[in-house]
Amino acid sequence: MTKIENNKTNLLPFILVGVGLMVFIGIAIYVQGAKGIDQITLEEFLLPPIEVDQPAPELTLFDLDGNQVSLSDFVGQVVLVNNWATWCPPCRQEMPEFKAYYEKYRDEGFQIVAVEAGQPEAEVRFFVKEQGLEFVVLLDPGNKSLITFQNSTLPNSWVIDRKGHLRMAWLGAINLQTLEKYVTPLLEE
Repeated sequence: MTKIENNKTNLLPFILVGVGLMVFIGIAIYVQGAKGIDQITLEEFLLPPIEVDQPAPELTLFDLDGNQVSLSDFVGQVVLVNNWATWCPPCRQEMPEFKAYYEKYRDEGFQIVAVEAGQPEAEVRFFVKEQGLEFVVLLDPGNKSLITFQNSTLPNSWVIDRKGHLRMAWLGAINLQTLEKYVTPLLEE
């Protein structure tokens, strides 16, 4: 046996151990990740807000009752515009957070305008009923809102103050604590 063949033979156990270790790690990662995408926690998607200071864009869409709704209809209120989809797990996870915040602050001039990004109306209606959502839900089959806000990340949320100016945005899911910390002070202005 030559020296090169002997070295290859000596490396074989190390190669086998390395491959075995990679397989073991791969299986462990797979099993750990097998909990499913619907069970991923909201905290895994949280991002800090982006400060914005510009007039809110004009956007007009239809709600679930067929009424035309424009963002300008809400001047004088603090508005959270949320772009979401029924198929999006972080979008689905943040809806109960929005519901709780809306129920707490709607009488103080707070409104949520949830813009569903292109799913069939029947799916949107089912989700809204299932979640017991009472805030404004708009249908957006052409993704007009995503184009208007120049962002295709789902979910994304934009806060408009009482004067009609964009103040902050989140590209990703947010929770009740985030809303309390950043949006509640705008209600006091």
